[in-house]
Amino acid sequence: MYTHNGRQIVLSDDHPELFGNLPLDRANRWVKLARVIPWGMVEDEYRKNFQSKRGEKAKSARLALGCLIVKEQLQLSDRDTVEMIRENPYIQYFLGYETYDYHLSLDASLLTHFRKRFPADIIAKTNRAVIEAALASEEESKDKEEPPPAEGTNDEEGKNKGTLILDATCAPQDIQYPTDVRLLHESRLKLEAMQDTLQAGRRLPKPRNYRENAQKDYNRFCRNRGPKRAVIRRAVKQQLQYVARDLRIIEAMQNDSSVGLSAKQLASLETIKVLHAQQEEMYEKRTHRVDDRIVSLHQPHVRPIVRGKARAKVEFGAKITTSLVEGFAEITNLSWDAYSEAADLPKAVEAYKERNGCYPERVLGDKAFRTRANQQYCRQRKIRLNGPPLGRPPKNRTVYEEQKRLERIESGERNAIEGKFGEGKRRYGLSRVTTRLKETSETQIHLSILVMNLQKILRDLFDLFFWTLFGGFTASHSRPWGRFRPVVNGSADPDYDCSPIHFLV
Repeated sequence: MYTHNGRQIVLSDDHPELFGNLPLDRANRWVKLARVIPWGMVEDEYRKNFQSKRGEKAKSARLALGCLIVKEQLQLSDRDTVEMIRENPYIQYFLGYETYDYHLSLDASLLTHFRKRFPADIIAKTNRAVIEAALASEEESKDKEEPPPAEGTNDEEGKNKGTLILDATCAPQDIQYPTDVRLLHESRLKLEAMQDTLQAGRRLPKPRNYRENAQKDYNRFCRNRGPKRAVIRRAVKQQLQYVARDLRIIEAMQNDSSVGLSAKQLASLETIKVLHAQQEEMYEKRTHRVDDRIVSLHQPHVRPIVRGKARAKVEFGAKITTSLVEGFAEITNLSWDAYSEAADLPKAVEAYKERNGCYPERVLGDKAFRTRANQQYCRQRKIRLNGPPLGRPPKNRTVYEEQKRLERIESGERNAIEGKFGEGKRRYGLSRVTTRLKETSETQIHLSILVMNLQKILRDLFDLFFWTLFGGFTASHSRPWGRFRPVVNGSADPDYDCSPIHFLV
């Protein structure tokens, strides 16, 4: 059962510092975040998970999503997140509690249910609402600062505006590096456990499966620090034979056993069958490539993603294409299978037009996006795609040098999305997704992007507060450096350089 709570607590103007009996500071980051997130929209989406009016009253939407945001923001485990919530009154205010209470009815296991109740599409909608609200606030500030256009000088409707930056990366899962011998060994251990379960419902003697010999062979292989190719191939053949024998034994035992396998064991059995078929195919063809290759028995949805990076040529996780507009990141495509990110450019451009009413003036991406089809698509819509055109360079040396100069400048601008990926992987858990289910992993990836955008809003608010301390400055953009201008004779001076260096000098 779930009851709708339309009333959200706010800091009253009459009593601005009271939260229960504790004083709260309006400048605290959790108090600011509580005003940024569209709790009403989250409440409407969250209620769809509860169709029945019976049962115990469920936790509120603000508490559910807030716990997930706190976890991603502070990069804590589920247990540490609950402890942090108990100890911090500001976080309790952020989660919607009316008074501070250390003894909350909140358990770490609830966070698993919260992740299942917030699919990736709901987090994406929340992220979009946060971005739209932030951009609308910037436009409102900009309209107040700039004088209205003169009559007859209105902008042309349909004119391309803005810059769209695109790039793709991989969000690796927290799995052990897969090897063929170890995957087959783990499969054999699971099959032996299934045999023990089925034997409890049989009267016949247990079939011989040579599990002791199989374990000895695997231990002998593991003691070899630098096995050669022939040694690895022989170990793979041995484990393939043991797994094939165990599969035949389980199929026979299922017919005469009164005890059945659990749903989890049946799912593992199907995964092992597919894994055995893949490993057998690669062994016979003497290759290391196969379609939809399984690299983890516990997370069979994970696929190898070949990125060609110096640090790790192959990563194991979800591949995501991300767009960056005005410093705000948004996931355009998320897939567990490898794909060409060039096909995501038209989708991202059309989504930009749907949100802004016009196409972007520029699209910045790496070489993977500069395909012939994408260049033709951008040319038809009068969008400039960064980088030189396909074909031979122009014979005119001046034109060629200008192309190279522009390419260097826009390459530097495109590095903004690389910085976003670095921020997400170093600070917000994109470098190691710790959830195990496919759905909850997608939720965690979208949450990381949402938290990054929320932190950008907080940084912008801090910069605005810092500059307004000195008076005479007006803010018109989310990136204050160079965009805060002193007011001269009632209007902002457009020629004044207000960068931090200039101000300190």
